[in-house]
Amino acid sequence: MLLAKEKARPRSGKRHRARGAVDALDARLPLAEAGRALLRKAFPDHWSFLLGELALYSFLVLVLTGVYLTLFFEPSMSDVVYEGSHSPLHGLRMSEAYASTLRISFDVRGGLLVRQIHHWGALVFVASIGAHLLRVFLTGAFRRPRELNWAVGVTMFLLALLEGFAGYSLPDDLLSGTGLRTAQGIMLSVPVVGTYLSLFVFGGEFPGDDIVSRLYPVHILLVPGLLLALVGLHLLLIVHLKHTQWAGPGRTGRNAVGKPFHPQYTAKSGGLFFLVFGVLTLLAALAQINPVWDYGPYRPDHVSTGSQPDWYVGFLEGALRLMPGVETRLWGHTLIWNPLVPGVILPGALFLVLYAYPFFERWITPGSGEHHLCDRPRDRPVRTGLGVAALTAYGVLLLAGGQDVLAFVLDVPVHALTWAFRVALFVLPVVAFLVASRLCLAAQARDRDLLEEGEETGEVRQSVEGGYHPGHQDLPAAKRYVLRARDLPRPLEPRATRRDPARTRLTDRLRVSLSRWYYRDAVRPPATGEQRRETAEVLAGPDRPGERTG
Repeated sequence: MLLAKEKARPRSGKRHRARGAVDALDARLPLAEAGRALLRKAFPDHWSFLLGELALYSFLVLVLTGVYLTLFFEPSMSDVVYEGSHSPLHGLRMSEAYASTLRISFDVRGGLLVRQIHHWGALVFVASIGAHLLRVFLTGAFRRPRELNWAVGVTMFLLALLEGFAGYSLPDDLLSGTGLRTAQGIMLSVPVVGTYLSLFVFGGEFPGDDIVSRLYPVHILLVPGLLLALVGLHLLLIVHLKHTQWAGPGRTGRNAVGKPFHPQYTAKSGGLFFLVFGVLTLLAALAQINPVWDYGPYRPDHVSTGSQPDWYVGFLEGALRLMPGVETRLWGHTLIWNPLVPGVILPGALFLVLYAYPFFERWITPGSGEHHLCDRPRDRPVRTGLGVAALTAYGVLLLAGGQDVLAFVLDVPVHALTWAFRVALFVLPVVAFLVASRLCLAAQARDRDLLEEGEETGEVRQSVEGGYHPGHQDLPAAKRYVLRARDLPRPLEPRATRRDPARTRLTDRLRVSLSRWYYRDAVRPPATGEQRRETAEVLAGPDRPGERTG
């Protein structure tokens, strides 16, 4: 008994000293308070919110595998004679970058597996960011007060594209070298400064001796550091602004309902991380990707046949192939519209529209309140139509990027296929917009019928007059709540000027016209005055909604 007491004294002393150290640290850095707040943080449990976590965890996989690959990769373009394990390339001159990539693939234990995990992870990373942005766009989660977080997400998407292209170009194989040659052509098309830009990036005439050594720190330090900083800012804004949520009983614009961060959400999120790592490892083991040994080392006088980049820059390849070769001579300078338009203007306009869209929608929307409930895509037919049209245009450009391969497989002339894609690029997005917006209105009409008549029971009743009528039953209260909690703004009304009430400014007329085009088509559900007031209370929210875990 006495011995047990003697053993307990040192333990209690250590516990007391540890508690004192934690208290001293917490007095300077309020870790305990912040930790308790984080553990109580409510996270949504809808599957669509996991797309952002899919991007986060694939990025972690990229960091882990990238650290391993940096131990063996040589970012140098100095010539060496290959004498490694891959006998078909024995005695061939190549850069140290390509030779080290072959060494990782054939001589480093587990090198090929890690390399393929890294490449598959890059594809999943970009795809999950794109899917997450699409979810945010279609549900209106970019609206006030989350415009900054939308801009952060778009910037991360842009950096992910840059990171992927830089990593894709590092092995210095024939396929990646062809991509660098395309990039150099795009640089040269920039008016006035294009030549200087190319010389600066490549360290001289193409291919130069410095491009790999310059892309290497960009790929492993600069862009990953920026992505880590933006991820931290993104998570900080989510914690501060709270997450958006789907409408439902107990979920309004004044609260944030979800599972607490610990232990429920940490268990689910941790399981997702291991699932992502496992699926990427399985893909790397079973599905070959980027076999650089089949392409051979890059030589400026060689071009690989049927070469296409990874899917996330495939739309640029398609745009380059569809743009006619047109040149204009102005003031002693030659403007080469291909690749200037598809390689510089098109991506610049794309990201400019992405950055500006939240402010455009806010400009044409009446009211300036905050929005914390997600829109169902059917409730915003124009926004949904624009998203579907953009995806359609992207799909056309992606297919056009492999028009030579498609022409060979389908046995059709390349020229005819090119013109077919050119026509489709201007016609199909318009058709997709009209079809998607009409389908959204049809879905709205279906919701209205459900509120008025209820759900069909599957029974058919015959009236005394001999007619047949389907049976209906009232919707459950939870479903009626979701169908009524819809934000359907009215178009803006013209605002008259003080001097002449009959006239308005040009910008006001444009704003009203766009607002009418955006919001005029809507199928409004049947509701009494009291129900409309209840819906307005559900949608309205304070500056910072509270949280509730459940």
